[in-house]
Amino acid sequence: MPADRVDGVAWREVVEVSGGVSAVRRDQVAEEVPLAIRFNGEPLAVMMVSPCDLEDFAHGFALTELGLGSADLVSVVLQSLLEGIQLDLRTRDPLPARAVDPQRWLPGRSGCGICGHRHLEDVVRQPAAVGRGSAIASSALEVALRQIEQRQLLNAATGAIHAAGWARADGSLVLVREDVGRHNALDKLIGAMRRESVDPASGFALVTSRASYEMVAKAATAGFPLLAAMSAPTALAVDLATGCGMTLVGFLRAGRYVVYSHPRRLESD
Repeated sequence: MPADRVDGVAWREVVEVSGGVSAVRRDQVAEEVPLAIRFNGEPLAVMMVSPCDLEDFAHGFALTELGLGSADLVSVVLQSLLEGIQLDLRTRDPLPARAVDPQRWLPGRSGCGICGHRHLEDVVRQPAAVGRGSAIASSALEVALRQIEQRQLLNAATGAIHAAGWARADGSLVLVREDVGRHNALDKLIGAMRRESVDPASGFALVTSRASYEMVAKAATAGFPLLAAMSAPTALAVDLATGCGMTLVGFLRAGRYVVYSHPRRLESD
């Protein structure tokens, strides 16, 4: 393994053209590998992921997609194979048949949140209500924004990676996880928080991507009272956030943001 090897980053030879002049050099690019997920020995899904923090991903995916808490998991085993990586999840009790229906789960892309679903009721599910949560000062959003930009190490190297972070109510960033897929980054963050027993209601989540409906659904399932996104939300995401009591913030920038639902949690400085 090369000395400069980092999980999630690969080196490739490229030709860079600048001002009409060509130069050959080595460049860092984001890795994207297939992750085959098995549940109690049976194939469940294939996701495209960044090959880092996969145990965190396992715990987050188990919650947001299968409704399993960390205590429900007997074991999480990762195995590197020639074709990619295999993740084996084992539980004490079987899931309802519908949750592991082989017709429900299909190969999924890193940027796709519904590839594994065949039925409308599986796609659009109103999340349960989130808790009251803590009051968040407007300045805390900008504090977290500055910090997450500094801690996106894989994205700094490749320019192709999403991030999800969790901050305390004062904006201090506690955890950050990165992945080629925005949904995967959020699942990794949720899994890391569950493994470290971090209470999501005591702060807020921040994502560098858009806030689509499935990002809101995952965040609500994890219990985040506030989700802030650096890009825009979708109309369905706004409706879901409104329905479950979540504060949804979009277009987060230095000195500016837009609140789409439940602004009561945000306090002016």
